[in-house]
Amino acid sequence: MNKTLIIQEQGEAAYEFISNYMDVQSGETEVLKTINVFNIKKIEPPKRGIVNLNKINDIKDINQFFNEVHQKLVDNGIFIGCVETKEERRKRIYRKYPIIIAQIYYFFDFVFKRVFSKLFFTRWFYFFITAGRNQTLSKAEALGRVAYAGFEIIEDNEINNLHYFVVKKNADFEPRPLPRFSLLFKMQRIGKNNKPITVFKIRTMHPYAEYLQDYLYKTNKLQKGGKFRNDYRITTWGRVFRKLWIDELPMVYNFIKGEIKLVGVRPLSEQYLNLYTEELKTLRKEVKPGLIPPFYADLPETLDDIIASEIRYIKAYKQRPFKTDVSYFYKAVCNILFKKVRSN
Repeated sequence: MNKTLIIQEQGEAAYEFISNYMDVQSGETEVLKTINVFNIKKIEPPKRGIVNLNKINDIKDINQFFNEVHQKLVDNGIFIGCVETKEERRKRIYRKYPIIIAQIYYFFDFVFKRVFSKLFFTRWFYFFITAGRNQTLSKAEALGRVAYAGFEIIEDNEINNLHYFVVKKNADFEPRPLPRFSLLFKMQRIGKNNKPITVFKIRTMHPYAEYLQDYLYKTNKLQKGGKFRNDYRITTWGRVFRKLWIDELPMVYNFIKGEIKLVGVRPLSEQYLNLYTEELKTLRKEVKPGLIPPFYADLPETLDDIIASEIRYIKAYKQRPFKTDVSYFYKAVCNILFKKVRSN
């Protein structure tokens, strides 16, 4: 019965994808098509697998829905869901209408269903009109929300203009603070003596994107300069902000507070810091992070190069602090002005 339902609703390709991860005919698997949290609460007993064939765009409170799914799975249980991402929505609209009409339609659709649904002073109006149906979600936000709810992402794939995700329940999950959608946001970073500091930046990523760092590293690896290859977490205007350094401006507040200095290693998240060697982790505890990292002076290309660059900088700084920072500042400014080095 479950096999027939999946094929009728989503097609053969979707069934083949889902069946790679669970036996949909098993009594330990729950297959449903719902946007109602109540239908998840009714599931008894906890299952080894849950499949929801309704795209999450139509769920009013996505976080609550994912939290309930998390509770209804056994440890390491599998959940499979789907979403129509904003990229896939754009493709659908442009296939359906002539180009001029599609451009106009997509613009107003994006403004109402993406922008209005996020701004605190229009959000109430959006949900009053739509009851939360047909929200526009980026791939990064959709995957980020499921990771935020305590799932480990195993795979994601586009099938028949829907984006499917396969996730596993993380038994050691600890609740996290709800992310904010504001333009200015704060991030937890590691400072001197491993003391957590709150770093302020202008948002350049989609909401919930910060919870995808582990999955992105596993699937996309790093490109030259230590950035993720094909980082879909960054918005279009966010790439512009990064090129112009606009996103870094709020960190001046951290500089004034004395939490960071002008030149120094970049303040990192705990997840990214775990990619470093134990030697560098130990050295980093001894110095403040900085606004201008040694990266812009040395221009390393690989993670190993970045590690070597930071080790050289810290060891030199410990011997001659002022001379080292002046030297690195001069090299960094020259590379930024004359070699057009920019953040990605």
